[in-house]
Amino acid sequence: MSKIGIIMGSKSDLPVMQDAIDILKQFNIEVEVDIVSAHRTPEKLFDYGKNAHTRGFSVIIAGAGGAAHLPGMIASLSPLPVIGVPVKSTNSIDGWDSILSILQMPGGVPVATVALNGAKNAGILAAQIIGSSDAQVQKTIIAYKEDLKAQVIASSQDLK
Repeated sequence: MSKIGIIMGSKSDLPVMQDAIDILKQFNIEVEVDIVSAHRTPEKLFDYGKNAHTRGFSVIIAGAGGAAHLPGMIASLSPLPVIGVPVKSTNSIDGWDSILSILQMPGGVPVATVALNGAKNAGILAAQIIGSSDAQVQKTIIAYKEDLKAQVIASSQDLK
C-alpha cells in the first residue's frame, strides 16, 4: 500500500495542511505527518529528503509559508514527486512570497505547485499520482469525481 508523506514548516501550517490529510484519509491512503523546517531543522530536512523513498512513501506533500524553501529543498534531495502547498502565513506578503518560492523552481528540480492554501488539491493530486499505478486508488478517484459531478448537477437542478 502506498503512503504519502505530508510535511510542513511549522505547526501553524497544520490548519491548511489538514485538508490534504483529510482527503487522503477519505481515499483510504496512509499518511504520515511531520514538521520539518527548512530553516530551523536543516539536518532533519536532509534526512527526510534523502530517505523518504526508503520509508515507503510514494509522494511527498510539503506546505510552507513565507520564504517557503521546504518543498524545493525536499525536491532537490528526493527522487519522489513533491507537491508544494504555498501557505499564507502571518509573515507572508499576502502569500505571494510562498507561491513564487515554490513555483519558480530551477530546471531539474520540479515541484508541482497548487493554489495558495490548496492542500486539498495537493492531496487529490497525490492520490491521482498513486492511482496511475494502483487500480483501487484509481477507482476511488473516479468515484470521487463522479460525486463532484453529481453535486454540481444537483445544485443546478435546485436553481430550476
